[in-house]
Amino acid sequence: MMSEAKAKRHQGTLLVADDDDDYRLQLVLQLQREGFRVLEADSAQAAEALLQRETIDLAIVDVVMENWDSGFTLCYHIKQKNPRTPVIMVTAVSSETGIDIDAATDEERSWVKADVLFAKPVRFEQLLNQIEHFLHG
Repeated sequence: MMSEAKAKRHQGTLLVADDDDDYRLQLVLQLQREGFRVLEADSAQAAEALLQRETIDLAIVDVVMENWDSGFTLCYHIKQKNPRTPVIMVTAVSSETGIDIDAATDEERSWVKADVLFAKPVRFEQLLNQIEHFLHG
């Protein structure tokens, strides 16, 4: 059973957009256990549809979904709707392609649109710490 303190600490609505069903399900379950309301999408298109009717506090987005750049496009649309919504990009694209994508500098964030980028596999504790940083400073 979740403690009341944990439930209060982890309030917020998160979007998880990833086409890897196993990864997405595991992440959604972990986030829900931490007390978050989690919306999930298996594609950028499904995520876009959710964003038409839902307001989110933070998004966790994969880069490669239905297209190689789906995550970048989704990040752009999230930031276009609300520039203050934090976006965490989690991807295996570097290990699969050898192409390095980063969001460490202002210049990189200007085209990536994500606030931070993690390479898969990412430890849940690391992801949770970043979410806490964005939502509760």
